[in-house]
Amino acid sequence: MTSSASDPVVDGVHASAYTVPTDAPEADGTLAWSSTTMVLVQVQAAGHTGLGWTYGPPACAAVVSDTLAGVVGGRTAMDVGGSFEAMVRAVRNQGRQGIAGYAISAVDVALWDLKARILDQPLYRLFGAQRAEVPVYGSGGFTSYSHDQLRRQLTRWVEAERMPRVKIKIGQSWGSDQGRDLERIAQARKIVGDETELYVDANGAYSRKQAVRVARAAAGEGVVWLEEPVSSDHLEALAEVRAAVDIDIAAGEYGFDLFYFEAMCAAGAVDCLQVDATRCGGMTEWFRAAAVAAAHGLQVSGHCAPHLHAHAAAAIPNMRHLEWFHDHVRIENLLFDGTLPPTGGAVRPDPDAPGLGLTLRTDDAAPYQVA
Repeated sequence: MTSSASDPVVDGVHASAYTVPTDAPEADGTLAWSSTTMVLVQVQAAGHTGLGWTYGPPACAAVVSDTLAGVVGGRTAMDVGGSFEAMVRAVRNQGRQGIAGYAISAVDVALWDLKARILDQPLYRLFGAQRAEVPVYGSGGFTSYSHDQLRRQLTRWVEAERMPRVKIKIGQSWGSDQGRDLERIAQARKIVGDETELYVDANGAYSRKQAVRVARAAAGEGVVWLEEPVSSDHLEALAEVRAAVDIDIAAGEYGFDLFYFEAMCAAGAVDCLQVDATRCGGMTEWFRAAAVAAAHGLQVSGHCAPHLHAHAAAAIPNMRHLEWFHDHVRIENLLFDGTLPPTGGAVRPDPDAPGLGLTLRTDDAAPYQVA
């Protein structure tokens, strides 16, 4: 992009981290946690502030402050693609994947939000809107939940918020309690009724043949989505499971670049590609990944961070839905004004609010700040 002398220049890049305790102990098939950390980036130009974030350790904030701020500072705020490439090159020796990739993602989102605010446009319209609303699915159902906790959460999604699709975690203790997994699937089906789409997520807990057995049993309860039945790094195993079952197989949330997404799609490993803009490189790489998926005839599902993904999801043609993840919804509602209601199973970006349409509630965020 050719910059103009009149283009606003990025004159501030700031990173902070907020750790918010969970409202109850949480676990999936392969991990347990009691808090979640958001690393928030704010970039300034021409009197405007753009927001971006990732969910990762506070060390991400140090990468932003120590490396990336010096890369994007002084560049035109209009040249987000150029800033993205400059950031990727700057972390070559730190490693593109992992913490540096999370940090790049947060800065990239903030730069896009900043550009849209400067232009006084909602971000999804700046991207080129494909739709006014984006389907979401309720996501939680942690393996640490009691039957009563699971019932309350699913009932709220289906009855109070009228969500037509929900997901629970399975793969208890690295797949060592398959009986409990199947019991919880049956319980979930009974709670949500026959009309609600039921999804399950094993977080890579199973072996390939075990995953096939669970998938076939789950199909009897009308489960239509099985996420990460085996490790998402094992593309051959994912493809084997996919070929053996009728349930849609999904993965991709740990992708950091196009090479990962292309390899996963080319392997025939998934029916729907999950992409997380807080990990893969922000909005810039999100759209590239969506194009890769489209070239393979696949839809995309946005992984977690729903208020960050809503605008990007509204701007691609091969969108399936967004994950309305319990932890991230709590944090985003706590820290931001302008969050979106999921009533009816869809969110609708505000057509009158510039950028992401969010404002940091500084006083509410302060007690949780750790960096």
